[in-house]
Amino acid sequence: MSAAAGLPRLILLTDRSQLRLGRGLVRTVAECVSAGLTHVVVREHDLDPHARHGLITALAEIDDLTVISSRTDDPAAHGVHLAADGPCNAELLPLPESNDGAEEVITPRYIVGRSCHSAVEVKQAAGEGADYATLSPYAETASKPGYGPPIEPAELAGHEIPAFALGGITRDNAAAAREAGAYGVAVMGAVMRAADPAAEVAALLTAVGR
Repeated sequence: MSAAAGLPRLILLTDRSQLRLGRGLVRTVAECVSAGLTHVVVREHDLDPHARHGLITALAEIDDLTVISSRTDDPAAHGVHLAADGPCNAELLPLPESNDGAEEVITPRYIVGRSCHSAVEVKQAAGEGADYATLSPYAETASKPGYGPPIEPAELAGHEIPAFALGGITRDNAAAAREAGAYGVAVMGAVMRAADPAAEVAALLTAVGR
């Protein structure tokens, strides 16, 4: 789990449709990085592949930011986050790399995450080689009203891989998710809809630690 060893306590998921009028996604994420964000999962599934690749490339150029592509592999990304019902894509985990003509070594090319909705699914993701999992929904969420029911907080604890509480996470309940046993939190709406996304990231980091 070498890649997971460097995972933060906060991961941001993008949804540019929730940004306030006039806000651009790349600029918004850059502002969040200035507030301490280090990892982002790029969703934006409505974009055509060329435009989405351009977006991921632009985000990957932000210093100190790890960019994870949701659902589909992207050569500009540092990782991939698989859907709950998507294929394992285990072939993404190890890639042989040339070592100046010496014997080839196997090194992880990607951080691999998996969306999960139960403790059983997190265990399965760990068995497939995932580095982390999101476990959702933690609470009622404005981004997906009616999505649920919320998981039992006890399901967040005791996993072989880091489990991030996702869904309805705010600065007010993020600490409780950590106290329940979550490794960290994954947030979309609370940051994407905020008047000041960077300030929201700073508040979330204060709640969950770094």
